[in-house]
Amino acid sequence: MESRLEIADVAQEFVTFLTQGSPPNIQAEAARYVLGLTGSETGRSLLASQKGLLQALAKLLEAPPGAAAGAVGDAWRTLVNLCAEPSIHGSLLAALPGLPSQLLARALAPNWPWAGEAAAALANLSREAGAFRELLEDGGLESASDKTYQEPGLARLVTALTTPGYNPHAPLHYLASLLSNLSQLPEARDFLLDPNRHLIQRLLPLIHCPDSAVRRMGVVGTLRNCCFEHRSHEWLLGPQVELLTFLLMPLAGPEEFSEDEMDRLPIDLQYLPPEKEREPDADIRKMLIETIMLLTATAPGRKLVKDQGAYLVLRELHNWERDPNVRLACEKLIQVLIGDEPEAGMENLLEVSVPPDVEQRLQQLDQQEQQQLQQEREEALQSPSRLDGLGPS
Repeated sequence: MESRLEIADVAQEFVTFLTQGSPPNIQAEAARYVLGLTGSETGRSLLASQKGLLQALAKLLEAPPGAAAGAVGDAWRTLVNLCAEPSIHGSLLAALPGLPSQLLARALAPNWPWAGEAAAALANLSREAGAFRELLEDGGLESASDKTYQEPGLARLVTALTTPGYNPHAPLHYLASLLSNLSQLPEARDFLLDPNRHLIQRLLPLIHCPDSAVRRMGVVGTLRNCCFEHRSHEWLLGPQVELLTFLLMPLAGPEEFSEDEMDRLPIDLQYLPPEKEREPDADIRKMLIETIMLLTATAPGRKLVKDQGAYLVLRELHNWERDPNVRLACEKLIQVLIGDEPEAGMENLLEVSVPPDVEQRLQQLDQQEQQQLQQEREEALQSPSRLDGLGPS
């Protein structure tokens, strides 16, 4: 009991030190110490239990630009680290009601110097369903309009993410992670996939963003989530969006094709320069393949993917790929493209009901595959060798 009282007394002292009226050097030292506590799980849990201290930090976050910059910056970094700990999200949101909406407002403020930290904290926090559900319901992402920008909040998020120089003082890469998390909700996907809003088309160029793997990962994750809406597949694959071209481009290399094969590819994928490089991040390559796989879940989607020469790009990728997880994903997609069509009643793979015993068996097979991949990875580290690619069967 005494230790708890001591902790409470120390926390109260830090509340005093962190207030905006404290001397700048004392305030900065206190903020630096609190930030250091977030370096361990124990420290993060301790901070999450101190409501008064959290509220003092929240007030410091709102300090005007230029005021106690060091202390404010450390306060923002503290919040990023706290939001990265899922086990304390409940305590954090209980102490700071409305935190997701507050963070969103700062992340989307065009000149706020800590907008990047606000976006990162919100991306961490929105991994939990409750937090991003609050954004949709209270933060107005789905329907409410900002009086200054006159557009719904979710559209503003896309605008901030896709507008060069939107905030010249802060990178906003983690807005893409936030968007990916939000797109797990059906209502967010419906909003993004509204053909009249043209939001998906604005996101597509960011698949190739050279400045940030975080931004590319978030955008591809958003697109993958949207592809669970199979009723939008034909629109996504059609001339209004041309999603497949954008998904295949990072997977394509400088390989040459015969004239007949070249004619099967979309125009933008023909005659790529010899210096063309593939997406360097293996996780993003895997996610791109998974997104294309989702687009093949329906018969019309499979036909459109096949007709646009996806197999040719995937064949060359498989020859080049060294990551076993990406290779496996590539092989599964190739089998879909070159295999027979599903039997009657199973044309839409996203709507097929899998019996429990079959699902359990599939999970066992997946575990066996993962174990085999791990063994192959260990063997490859000891004796690397080139693996041949797949060909049509």
